[in-house]
Amino acid sequence: MSEWIIDARTAIAAARAYCDALRVTLAERVAPDGSPDAVLLEREQHAVHGFAWAAATLAALEATADWAARADAGGRFGASEQLALRIGFGEALAQLAFGLPMSASEVVRPAAFGCEGAARALTDTPAIARFLNHGSTAETRAAFAALLADGQRPDEALGDETLDMVREQFRAFTSERITPHAHQWHLADALIPDEVIAEMAQLGVFGVCIPEAHGGLGLGKLAMAVVSEELSRGWICAGSLGTRSEIAGELITANGTDQQKAALLPRIADGSCLPTAVFTEPDTGSDLAAVRTRAELQPDGRWEVTGAKTWITHAARADLMTMLVRTDPAQPGYAGLSMLLAEKTRGTDAQPFPDAGIDGSEIEVLGYRGMKEYALGFDGFVVAPEGLLGGREGQGFKQLMRTFEGARIQTAARAIGVAWNALDLALDYAQNRKQFGQLLTAFPRVADKIALMAADIVMARELTYYAARAKDRQARCDIEAGMAKLLAARTAWAAADNAVQIHGGNGYALEYPISRVLCDARILNIFEGAAEIQAQVIGRGLLAAQSQARAA
Repeated sequence: MSEWIIDARTAIAAARAYCDALRVTLAERVAPDGSPDAVLLEREQHAVHGFAWAAATLAALEATADWAARADAGGRFGASEQLALRIGFGEALAQLAFGLPMSASEVVRPAAFGCEGAARALTDTPAIARFLNHGSTAETRAAFAALLADGQRPDEALGDETLDMVREQFRAFTSERITPHAHQWHLADALIPDEVIAEMAQLGVFGVCIPEAHGGLGLGKLAMAVVSEELSRGWICAGSLGTRSEIAGELITANGTDQQKAALLPRIADGSCLPTAVFTEPDTGSDLAAVRTRAELQPDGRWEVTGAKTWITHAARADLMTMLVRTDPAQPGYAGLSMLLAEKTRGTDAQPFPDAGIDGSEIEVLGYRGMKEYALGFDGFVVAPEGLLGGREGQGFKQLMRTFEGARIQTAARAIGVAWNALDLALDYAQNRKQFGQLLTAFPRVADKIALMAADIVMARELTYYAARAKDRQARCDIEAGMAKLLAARTAWAAADNAVQIHGGNGYALEYPISRVLCDARILNIFEGAAEIQAQVIGRGLLAAQSQARAA
């Protein structure tokens, strides 16, 4: 085994001990009685969120070390793999010890936890010192950038012939049917063409995780992550088309009646029924307990929906709405919420919402086009009696929560695809653009950007795959899925931003695809749980798990 892999294992043990020290000191401040206190968690947000970022960084280090070991065991741990490991570990460990970026201007340092001594001890660990001094250096970054410019990419084998074939198939499809047209569709603010959606359906995009018994592929979350990554490498909107089908499919598979499964899952899987998720409301954002859209049961068993929803993706062209509504206004918070499976008529440009009781206005957006965003208003919109998910009221929030793991894994995978897209564009531009008589790749700061982008992508990708594998084992992975989404979103934005910088002024021109990728990357830190919400959930969850473990 490579000495760098052995050092990586040793470094992880020291980093884990350091993160444990952060947790202990933080728990003294926010959980003085053993369980996290909501008021104290809010007061100490900077440290709580910083701890979440530290824990996510540790998880990425662990996943990356596992990736390196698998590659080594398969005889695939070559120069690009070693450099990705060295640079990725060097950067991540330096951030743990000296300052973790939570955003472009917010850095959490050991002093935020009172752990300066533990940080110094961390850097004194020989394996960590080796990564800090010899991991990410000008020489390793230049060497890695040269390999990337030569067409090499760090090992992406998944250890499963079927999954490797899935990647190959969707990479070819994306290269032929998405990438050449994505920028044109974006600039025109056009919907992804129906014929492309039909081709995606034939490939199984909308039924990756739907059981074979109901017409899907039944492949699991890791396959879903690979499909999402490869499609998003061409355009995030191609990868995102499957998101709503993924959410609807999981909701119905896990909670639906036999009738609902038989009626809807085959249609979702074959693409004849395009779903959309209708959860968010004006002025509520991530606070789903505040949902006010009302569904009233009528004497004939139908439901009538009244209220407003916003940021509903692909709403006009969708055939099915998975809709979170309040069916019992007497029950506050989550208890009165139910999930409706509301079928609707697919709209057209001339008449986007032809059904009675529903209307919508388009929200114009910077990026993430191809499906369009809407604010929806409901006024007596009718949902059939069999539209109550599982035939049970008051279960909507619980049903939805079970889908968050898969949705965040899928979002992380989309972010990885966007990041690869940015790297591809940056490399192509840098290898064909000369300044002062040299190709851009000859300049160290350009090479640095390219190398760091690739190392970050590998680490975020492996954390995403780790979460997907855990989900496929039926293990609880809400924390890991949240960590993957947190890191992958930051990775995508950093990659897009650096790729624009490599393009210089041309990166700001609409004619260059990187301008689109930058706009698309920005949304990833916001939807499916904004970075701040995600960090709060992760930090609180890890602290609560620790208190539960002590109680046991």
